[in-house]
Amino acid sequence: MPTMSALPTRSSGPSAPTLVPVETEAPRTDVTPSTDDGDHDRYAHIVSKADASRAYVTGEPITALCGKKWTPSRDPDRYPVCPSCKEVLASLNAEE
Repeated sequence: MPTMSALPTRSSGPSAPTLVPVETEAPRTDVTPSTDDGDHDRYAHIVSKADASRAYVTGEPITALCGKKWTPSRDPDRYPVCPSCKEVLASLNAEE
């Protein structure tokens, strides 16, 4: 809902500035709950170093071996490794 506020304007003389009403938008106060699945599992997922580096720099989401898509923002050393990622990595290493 627009509100009115006054901003000073410059005048050509030594008198005080003239106030002119300006219409502004009121800040949003509604809160939308997050529905993403980013923090519910709290695992460190396995991705390539190149993908992880790119994601930290660009903020683009990446996909782990288990299929989870997310944007990394926490220290993975603080969390246990995702069991699904471990299984996929083990099966990939067994094929070699």
